[in-house]
Amino acid sequence: MQSESSEEVRSVAGATDTRGKHRISAELKRLEQETRFLEEELEQLDKMEKASAACKEMLTNVEAKPDPLLPLTNGPTNPTWDRWFEGPQDSSGCRCWIL
Repeated sequence: MQSESSEEVRSVAGATDTRGKHRISAELKRLEQETRFLEEELEQLDKMEKASAACKEMLTNVEAKPDPLLPLTNGPTNPTWDRWFEGPQDSSGCRCWIL
């Protein structure tokens, strides 16, 4: 009886061991693949120009050209329009009853 149960334990341990080896091997392959991917990404980043240089270039291009969808105006087209945003010129001009 004792020998039968020890043989079962050995067979179960052997089966678990092969599954464990397979899991470890699969995890190792996954990590190696991820390492290669990250190394390739680092190489691509090294080949790219600096982001600040690209941003400065884009900024100069955007600032040099006016937006075609916005009209060019040198001040308000209707001078009375701004009076709504300036507020009252004197205190007697305000008739608000804010408590």
